[in-house]
Amino acid sequence: MSTMSLSSSAFGAGQPIPARFTINGRDTSPPLQIAGAPAGTKSFVLIVDDPDAPMGTWVHWVVWNIPAGTRQIPEGELPAGAVEGRNSWGRTSYGGPAPPSGTHRYFFKLYALDTVLDLPRTAAKADVLKAIEGHILAHAELMGTYTHR
Repeated sequence: MSTMSLSSSAFGAGQPIPARFTINGRDTSPPLQIAGAPAGTKSFVLIVDDPDAPMGTWVHWVVWNIPAGTRQIPEGELPAGAVEGRNSWGRTSYGGPAPPSGTHRYFFKLYALDTVLDLPRTAAKADVLKAIEGHILAHAELMGTYTHR
């Protein structure tokens, strides 16, 4: 496994996610930086979820077929060719942190794959996780927090 990493210029690991990336702000995705992708990477998958949600893990963003050469995902944008799947709101878009109470953790999980996925836009996190089994070259994670306002 490589030493792939995922970071953001908007918040550090374990730090609060600025309100502009949440339901209380512009609700746009934060900028992300990818480093150390292993040789043989054909695409990336990004899943953002909140395991602290009262009804179980809440999925905020599901993206696949992020091109292998991607090193930055700009704020509020998606790399050309990337596909967004269904989040827990039933939308195919980013949905920012919106905890009903307290402080929640938001995990940005990046997977480097040895393949490109052929999934319908209606695919959700479970479908993507099943499709990437046996194809993960590396995994990186960035966790940010947000407190209910």
